[in-house]
Amino acid sequence: MHNRKAAKNDYELILELWERSVIATHHFLAVDDRLKLKEEIPSYFPNLDVRLWYIEDQLIGFSGVHQSHLEMLFLDPDLTGKGYGTQMIRSLIEDYGVTSVDVNKDNENATRFYLKSSFTVVSEKPTDGEGRPYPILNLKLKSR
Repeated sequence: MHNRKAAKNDYELILELWERSVIATHHFLAVDDRLKLKEEIPSYFPNLDVRLWYIEDQLIGFSGVHQSHLEMLFLDPDLTGKGYGTQMIRSLIEDYGVTSVDVNKDNENATRFYLKSSFTVVSEKPTDGEGRPYPILNLKLKSR
């Protein structure tokens, strides 16, 4: 597995993968909210270290990190359960210094994934960062 830093001309590709992943995993998200998020997300990219993750030449996912906080990690929904997410999170922790992440409480698979990846819940917020009614769990990497 390898990754590269995303460029502005990758944004459309990233958004397409994001939308497929969200449709497959975020069943709790209202369609209107998903469409608004899709419009908002590109504005976050310039402030993040956005990486595209590949197996050979196949794009398998992307991540976005700000300082030591994982802001986003999305995997191609056709490739879940194959260990790629685990490889990505290990690299993000070991190579990019990730120590925290927020996750939608209603995204039970993602929550389980992060808990299995050595994160622990430290707090909970009743809404997302934009005040939408989606509870957010704040997780920190357990001390090693």
